[in-house]
Amino acid sequence: MIESYYQAVHAIITTGHLITDKVNTKLKEVASTEPQFNVLMILHMQKRAMSIQEIQEQMVQRSSNVSRLVDKLLAKGYVSRKENHENRRKVDIVLTATGSKHLQELNRYVAEVHEPQFNNLSERELSNLVKLIQKLKGDTL
Repeated sequence: MIESYYQAVHAIITTGHLITDKVNTKLKEVASTEPQFNVLMILHMQKRAMSIQEIQEQMVQRSSNVSRLVDKLLAKGYVSRKENHENRRKVDIVLTATGSKHLQELNRYVAEVHEPQFNNLSERELSNLVKLIQKLKGDTL
């Protein structure tokens, strides 16, 4: 049982790294990275201004230096900073119209990476996979 568990965890980790590496390679074609894509996606999904800490909490790779990522996205005009009205020491990050347009382009590139795998699993298999991964995560991960 324990050997099967470690084999499953190894398969999940290696598959995750494989996908991330492929996405990063594809995003390099448009001078972007997976963590930058992740920040833009988080801002897009939340549809509101967010603090650096809030973004950090939702990152796929939590070890990413979100401040540095935001600085790079700010320099490209994809995000803007605005003062937090409740706490002047905090800064909120907002997705700009340019950032939203760029995210649409990045989504097309990311879809190209995933497209070859779309038909490898049925809807039922995908649903079961998600349930199993959530069960594995439990409250401890």
